[in-house]
Formats: sequence, C-alpha cells, structure tokens
Amino acid sequence: MPIQIEANTHLESPIVGIDLGTTNSLVAFVNQGQPQVLKSTEGQSLVPSVVSLIEGQPIVGYRAKEKKVRDAQHTVFSVKRLLGRGFEDLKSLASSLPYEIEPGNGMVKVRVGDRTFTAIEISAMILKELKLSAEKVLGCSVTRAVVTVPAYFNDSQRQATRTAARLAGLDVLRIINEPTAAALAYGLDRKRQGLIAVYDLGGGTFDISLLKLQDGIFEVLATSGDTELGGDDFDQAIVRVVTREIQELWNINVTSDIHLFASLIEAAEKTKIALSDHSEAIFEVRFQEKIYRRDWTQEEFFELVRPILERTREPCMKALRDAGLKVSGSCNELLSDVVLVGGPTRLKVVQEFVQELFGKVPNTSMHPDEVVAQGAAIQADILAGNNQDFLLLDVVPLSLGLETYGGLMSTLISRNTKIPTVAREGFTTFVDCQTGVDIHVLQGERERAQENRSLARFKLTGIQPMPAGMPRIEVTFLIDADGILQVAAKDLKTGNEQAIEVRPSFGLTEAEVEKMLMAGLNYADSDDTYRRLVEVRNEAWPTLIAAEKRLPDAFRLLSQEEAKQIQGAIERLKGAMQENDPKKIREYYSSLNQCTVRLAELLINETSR
Repeated sequence: MPIQIEANTHLESPIVGIDLGTTNSLVAFVNQGQPQVLKSTEGQSLVPSVVSLIEGQPIVGYRAKEKKVRDAQHTVFSVKRLLGRGFEDLKSLASSLPYEIEPGNGMVKVRVGDRTFTAIEISAMILKELKLSAEKVLGCSVTRAVVTVPAYFNDSQRQATRTAARLAGLDVLRIINEPTAAALAYGLDRKRQGLIAVYDLGGGTFDISLLKLQDGIFEVLATSGDTELGGDDFDQAIVRVVTREIQELWNINVTSDIHLFASLIEAAEKTKIALSDHSEAIFEVRFQEKIYRRDWTQEEFFELVRPILERTREPCMKALRDAGLKVSGSCNELLSDVVLVGGPTRLKVVQEFVQELFGKVPNTSMHPDEVVAQGAAIQADILAGNNQDFLLLDVVPLSLGLETYGGLMSTLISRNTKIPTVAREGFTTFVDCQTGVDIHVLQGERERAQENRSLARFKLTGIQPMPAGMPRIEVTFLIDADGILQVAAKDLKTGNEQAIEVRPSFGLTEAEVEKMLMAGLNYADSDDTYRRLVEVRNEAWPTLIAAEKRLPDAFRLLSQEEAKQIQGAIERLKGAMQENDPKKIREYYSSLNQCTVRLAELLINETSR
C-alpha cells in the first residue's frame, strides 16, 4: 500500500534519501517523523548494486545478481569504485574485476558484451531503479533526492554521482557524507549529546568521521578515509588464496576464465557472510567437471583480513588529531559513542578491531545497512521544511587555495573547515606594468602547487599598468552547502572582476585524494624548506633586479669602492639564488640592502631637485 503523504507535500514531489552503495543501495523517506526504508520493486529493502544488460536493457537488483556468474560478460557490479575516476587510477583494481574496463574521454568505461558504458551510466540505472521503487511505494512521482557519498569522495566523484542522478531523472538537492547521514539517524533515534565517532566500512570505501551533537546541531569536526578499502577487499583476500590453490592443483589460470573468476568472487562473498554468524564455512565452486572445496574457519579468515583492517587505523588517528583530540592511550573517555556503519561491520573481527582501536565497545544498535539511507531521508525532511529540530554542519575534506609566484600553494580554506564558508585574501602583481593575472585554483595539502590537484584556471584582465606590488587584487573563495566552489578575483582599483564555478572533470586522478594528506605529513620538512626558499627568493628578487638596473648610477654617484661593493653584493646574491640556499640568500639580500642605502638617498635627492 502506498504511504499516505501529508497534504503540504503534494505541492511538490516528495524528497527521498538515497544511499548509493558499492554492494547494496537503498531509498528511504520520512513518514510521520520517522525514516523508513522503502521496499524495492522486488519487495526487498536492499537493492543489490548490480546491473545486467540483456540486449542493452538493464536489469537491476537481485535478478541481476543471479546473473553475476551465469552471464558474467553482461553483468556489472561494484561500479561505485569506478565513479569519477580515470583509467590510470584503476589499473590495480582491474585485475580484481571479471569485466573489462577501458579508457574513455576523461572517464573510465565498462565493456558489456559488444558495448561500452560509463560508470555514471551504470550508476544511473541503479538510481533509476530506486526512483521507481520509491514511486511505487509513495504512489506519486519522485524527482528530488538527497544522495549520500563517502566522506572522502573527491570533487570528481561527487560530481559524477550528481550527474548519474540527473540521468536517472533525479534533482539532487544535497549531497551529504555517509557517516554524517548515519550520525543524523543515530542522533534522531537517541537524541543524545556528545562526541561520536562514525566508523563506516562499506563494500568499497572506508570513512571515519567525528561529530559533535549538541542541542540538535550535528557538527562534523573532522573526517578521513580511504576510497579503495572495503568489504570487497575481504572477498578478494579469499579469492587470492583459493586462486593460488587452484593454480597449484590443476595449473589453471583463473583470471583468464571470466565465468570461473566470477564464481570465485561470488563464493568468497558467501563465505564472508557465513563467517559473520558461524565459526566455520565451506567454500565450493564447480567448473570444468571439477569441484574445488575448502573449509574456512573464523580464526583463519580473521587472520587473513586483519591487515586490511589495519589500513583503517591511520585515517582514524588522523581524524582524531584533526579534531584536536589527544590520541595517546585510550579514547574511551573522549568519545560518547562509536557507531558502526556498513555491512562488513557485522563481522566480529571488525567489531573487535574497532573496540581495540578506540578503547570503547562499538554501538551496534542501528541497522548497519539501512542507517545511511535513513539519515539521508532525515536530511531530505529538513530540506522539505518538515523538521526544524536539527542543523547539519559539514566540512571541507581537503584544503583549497591558489598557486602563487614561485610555484607555492597559498591556502584560503583549510581542510575540515565548516561549510558553507567564504574566504578572501589580497594579492598583487610581481612584474611592472602587468595588466593580467592567472588564477590557478588548487586542492591538497602540499606546499608546492604542482603536487596538489588542479581544479580550475581563469584570467583576470584589465588591470591598470602599474609598478609591481602596487595593484590590489582580492580573491574570494565561496563554498556553498552542496560543496560547490565558486572563485572570484577582483581588481580593487578598477572594480574589474572575473569569477568561475569550479566543476572538475570526471577523469581527475582519485589516487591523489588518498595520498594528499599522507603526503602532506610525510613531506612536511622538505615542504617547509622549499617554502622558505621560495619566500626568500621572492623577497630578494625585486631588490636584485632594481640594484642591477641602478648599478650604472652607483658608478656615477658613488666612489669606485662603494660601487664595486654593490656590484659584489649583487653577484653574491645571484650565486646564492642559483644554489637554492635560503640561508645564504637571506644573508646576501640583507647585505645588498645595507650597501645600497646611500645610493637610494642620492637618487631620491637627485629626483627631487
């Protein structure tokens, strides 16, 4: 029976919450103040994120999942791992997939039979199935949604998700982070206050978020994660073991047989699920009139996946540090709750690891598969104006800034800044009579511009020709509640202004996002040295150029000894700059300044006559 929608929501289509997952997807709606996961067209809460294309027509869900082995060449799954990523990023992942991936125009493509589809198109098929499910249950057209993404999804992946929804006929009113959505659902159910860690281990991604709940305000303090880590990696760990054993038994190359490879992945997933509730499970596949059978124990499986779980430790510690919390010893007294999200958190080994990591028994009261969709529905209800009790404050996952002279990044908005936010900073020209400046927008944590991710470039023209350092240019960064960045540059003297809305292409390297924070920590010392070098070079360069330009005046106005002293100081400073020695540059720059004081006075007196 359709859910009875309140009269005021008939004016516009209802806003639903969608969890587009790697393994399963869900759609939810708030009815009479409570979020409800809506049944799919197949009558289930979960919709497997699997698409099978028969003669070009998509089948989504459990029916498609049944074809993962029987019709592997026409079936696609775990496509979320491909969203917004280029072919180069996915080379390491390609060997673990039974279907082919190919390079496209800025985005990866999936080969299905004799056709290719982008990850966006496949995702749109899943979203369309969720849309149809919601329309069937609600009894009306559904065109608006709040969609969740991993907290560590980069701009390309978020934009790809939004585009997939648009292809499915959905207007995305808000994209929110999955752990934040989970905390919303948790907070609504408990109405608690305190500091909550949300440990979100999904099928293909991992996120950790720290949120403070107080008086209905959900404030994200810090977030971190790994978009190449999830329950699929547990399956692949099993597959690697059995692949090696099959190779030793029968000398069969598993990866060359698409049906056998798909069978192993399916059997590995079933084994993992069985071991979440039982101490033993049987792994069995039949192929080429052969039967491969193996017994797995919980202990053996837990030992196998423990190294994978260890990869979640550093993102958790980083989030705690970014939130300003001490990470020495137990976190038990710091956190009011640790909430588990995602199907793999049902595993006892995950729960034990999280308890060891945070020193607190994790909260398992919420349904790990449904809590994210429920949180998205709550945010949808807030946007619909039906819930005024909650306010959600999210954060920027990575720093944003501009490239400045010398190849440095000047940060305007630091990572974990609350959104929406605005930042302004003043810049100037570095060359005499400069009439334009290039604005290069960057994202990342490194000091050097080239080691961060380029988001956009544009040019501010029409600057009045003036001596270097005289023009005043104000650059404004504005991030709205949807995480969309707008950048504006304005010449404060002429009022001339240029602006751009930053919308990254889908083919940007996702691997950079994972590495940026770690690289920022690993290379902190060398980055600091480089910054000092560039800063002192930039400071000394105008004085060096001016001194060289006035050297003939020195020989004209000063004694030969004084003029040669200036000439020697110029040569020493040029040599230090070629050696890239910041200490020597600072020393010789100071020396040049001192020995040109009398020359500057004489030139000023000469000009004033």
